[in-house]
Amino acid sequence: MKKLSLAIVIVLFFSTCAKKQDPFLIQKHNIGLLTDSTQVRQLDSIFINDSIVRFVGGDEFTGNINNIDIYDKDGNHLLVLTPTEALDSTAVIDNIRILDPRYKTAKNISNLSTFKDIQNAYKINRIDNLINSININVNEINAYFTIDKKELPANLRFDMKLTIEASQIPDDAKIKYFMLNWN
Repeated sequence: MKKLSLAIVIVLFFSTCAKKQDPFLIQKHNIGLLTDSTQVRQLDSIFINDSIVRFVGGDEFTGNINNIDIYDKDGNHLLVLTPTEALDSTAVIDNIRILDPRYKTAKNISNLSTFKDIQNAYKINRIDNLINSININVNEINAYFTIDKKELPANLRFDMKLTIEASQIPDDAKIKYFMLNWN
């Protein structure tokens, strides 16, 4: 009887410890198994079932940036990773562009979310007014969301000196880019 009880306790212990990491969960310091300290050379083992496309070229035209594209086995474009240094296998990932809607935060925000979804889920730390878009910065998850100015009222589209407030952005404004910035 004691052996059976001990066996049940051991099984319960290991089953609770063996919680599998969600490969599509976005958190402040990781996306699935990809973390803010992952080096470029580790990508092959993290995305073992996916395709990794590295642009290998001189930095004369690319501005010393070499993005790394991640595709799943069905050919769906998942992520675009930008390392801190081009052509350096020990460089860590600096920026990540989320392309696949399966990637979501714990509060269910994905690249298909709207401005209202973001505002309801997270504290907006800053809104940057750019030439053709605005960036919504959320420090809680090291993310920013780009919204095309075409989604804004006409009086906010053309003056880059305007300070745009959250209350001026339509609730149904769509996300153009969902980016994580780790460094």
